[in-house]
Amino acid sequence: MSKENRNWENIKPGTKAVWSGETEPFFEGATQVPIVQSVTYGYKNVDEWFDIAIGKKKGHIYSRNTNPTVDVFEEKVRVLENADAATSFATGMAAISNTLFTLLSPGERVVSIKDSYGGTSKLFLEFLPRFNVGVKLCETTDHDEIEKEVAKGCKLLYLETPTNPTLKVMDLERLITAAKKVGAIVVVDNTFATPINQKPLEFGADLVIHSATKFLGGHSDAMGGVVCGKEDLVKSIFHFREINGATLDANSAYMLIRGIKTLELRVRQQNENALRLAEFLEAHPQIEKVFYPGLESHLNHNIAKKQMTGFGGVMAFSLKGGFENVKTMLNNLEFAHLAASLGSVSTLIGPPKVTSHVELSEVERKQLGIPEGLVRCSIGIENFEDIKTDFEFALSKI
Repeated sequence: MSKENRNWENIKPGTKAVWSGETEPFFEGATQVPIVQSVTYGYKNVDEWFDIAIGKKKGHIYSRNTNPTVDVFEEKVRVLENADAATSFATGMAAISNTLFTLLSPGERVVSIKDSYGGTSKLFLEFLPRFNVGVKLCETTDHDEIEKEVAKGCKLLYLETPTNPTLKVMDLERLITAAKKVGAIVVVDNTFATPINQKPLEFGADLVIHSATKFLGGHSDAMGGVVCGKEDLVKSIFHFREINGATLDANSAYMLIRGIKTLELRVRQQNENALRLAEFLEAHPQIEKVFYPGLESHLNHNIAKKQMTGFGGVMAFSLKGGFENVKTMLNNLEFAHLAASLGSVSTLIGPPKVTSHVELSEVERKQLGIPEGLVRCSIGIENFEDIKTDFEFALSKI
């Protein structure tokens, strides 16, 4: 069924992940989403073409704008986040940058946090100021400071929770309430949590962003990004994207669709593995500190419990002895890729200085509170005992 006549409200996430966007039969009765490679689309006559062009009739004109395969991907995310609308992009950073450049104009102000993904930080520190957009980055867990800066007036409040890479957590309900008092648009990067663990729109956020390359796709084999939320805002972001051209291609959309179908199963296992590994590492003598919202020792554990149904598959930790010990440990892991990105079925691990925040200098990382010896780890769906044994062996080599 289409968006207009299917009520997904009482359907569970696992079922939504499989069936949303796919309840009508496809071409020739196919049960799986076809990959529509066509760039252009033909019409019976000029009148039909015109009706589709002006949006009077459903259809497609040009795949830079819309594509049938991409439509299914967008519908899955829209349904999973309980959003009014969704639009997609070639990458997660395209989703973030297109959103910010659509909604912010010269002379306006954005309030955000210091602990955000490195590419996002670059937008705030380098690119937006060049267009005379005022940027205020607050201490991530200082809710009082964020509220005070929002109260001074801003067009947009941009949040990321849990944060990349230090897994800090912000009180969405509190900060969104503050933003609404001044009429600010609230955008939340929900990549780490996924719609399985957290739904920012239910706390009043206007837009939710995902790097679909990560948990949504889940296999490190397709890139994409998506924004969903209020229809008028999504429509304006879509218009910016269709002109600027950061379009998700049909092949990547198909791979992301296939990945989303197992999202709930994967995230459930990754939640469990990450929590157990965090508990193991916290008790290990070689570990200085573990950053994971599921731990009672986490600064904002109570906030995480309030707004998340699971704590996610990403954690971070710092080793005693500095970066040389980090290299020793990482070089002795067998069941972990020393690689960038996160959210894959296989464990991915690496220091932010060569992964999430490689774009930043050591000074910039220090300003953002990211120590050089920090390790970010995205836990896969492997058997936990094998993960634990692997980490035990690698740590014993220090």
